[in-house]
Amino acid sequence: MTEKKIGILSLPVIVAALGYFVDIYDLLLFTIVKKSSMLGVGATEATLLTDSTRVINWQMFGLLIGGIVWGVLGDKKGRLSVLFGSIILYSIANIITGFVQTVDQYAACRFLAGLGLAGELGAGITLVSEILPKNKRGIGTSLVAGIGLFGAVFAYFTYQFTHDWRLCYKIGGGLGVGLLLLRVSVAESGMFKDLAQDASVSRGNFFMFFTNKKRFRKYVLAVLIGLPTWYVIGILVNQSDRFGKAMFGSTTIDSGRSIMFAYAAIATGDILIGLISQLFKSRKKALLLFYLLTIVSLLFFFSSYNNSDNHMYLICAALGFSTGFWAIFVTMGAEQFGTNLRATAATTIPNVVRGILPLINLLFLDLFQKAWGLNLIRSGVITGVIVMTITMIAFYFTEETFNKDLNYLETEELFP
Repeated sequence: MTEKKIGILSLPVIVAALGYFVDIYDLLLFTIVKKSSMLGVGATEATLLTDSTRVINWQMFGLLIGGIVWGVLGDKKGRLSVLFGSIILYSIANIITGFVQTVDQYAACRFLAGLGLAGELGAGITLVSEILPKNKRGIGTSLVAGIGLFGAVFAYFTYQFTHDWRLCYKIGGGLGVGLLLLRVSVAESGMFKDLAQDASVSRGNFFMFFTNKKRFRKYVLAVLIGLPTWYVIGILVNQSDRFGKAMFGSTTIDSGRSIMFAYAAIATGDILIGLISQLFKSRKKALLLFYLLTIVSLLFFFSSYNNSDNHMYLICAALGFSTGFWAIFVTMGAEQFGTNLRATAATTIPNVVRGILPLINLLFLDLFQKAWGLNLIRSGVITGVIVMTITMIAFYFTEETFNKDLNYLETEELFP
């Protein structure tokens, strides 16, 4: 399979996009059905925040661990092995989630689902990046993320139509099984087969990111430039109902609806950022534009303009659009490293970012609110300032990857 025969709307791109669609459906479904599902497994109004935070944290821990496992397998066994294995695991976990009866069972199933979900995006982005020519891969990966992110919108309307959170999880499992059958026709990355499979080099060695100074620096920076996405979604949009009550006394904001608006806008942003990247011929310039939009949207979120349910939903959409750089962020992670480490990088980097959400929650909830006694709004502002400051510093030191040739391997140099 040569690059010239591969189009932006080829089967691997479509299958990767649909895989991410199912991934996002499952990943955001918990947020959408949070209250009804938590009450359905024994939580109370008094314990809802603590219990739901525990469940989402376990899901994020699963993503963090799974990101490493699937990334290593992707470089050792091939990109398709991850695409098949991950979807089998999270399909099974989804179906089982439809039958849980306790908070502990719910958390355990979300952990297993997180393990499975962790492999989907990184393997898909890696496969698409390697089969498309470099002048098209930014658009291709943006389509994967843009189409995939509409999974959150589908999850929202599935719940609105069924009003049955257990059925929603079972539907997610069914979607995964259907996608598994579609993937049978997808071929492995030729770049992986030609370079990594037959080369006498270490493949999928996660520790290689930490044994070379330059590689370690690139890896850390690649993680930090993605932090705003989960601060925005995990803190502001996810708890938009609480912020609405604190800011203007609303008791009618539906955080699931906020998620739906945000992800519809994120999907749009993810598609557009690929085109903007092509226009600028730069990943970094496109990313900087979206960072600036994020900062403006955050100012609106914490301003007096945010004074009604409709304004809250509008601002959540603006925040979603401005953080619609997930595709470029993951693509840059894939482009930073050689073929023998690319799947490990592209799979672990976004999942490390997801796995950092519990730490952001620790700052926001446990340190600033519980330990320091700050109110919800001040905690949100301070957390946002810290996240955006770290991100902008990391962005400054991140290298441009737009025209980078991916046909190379990483060697095992150690720290000097």
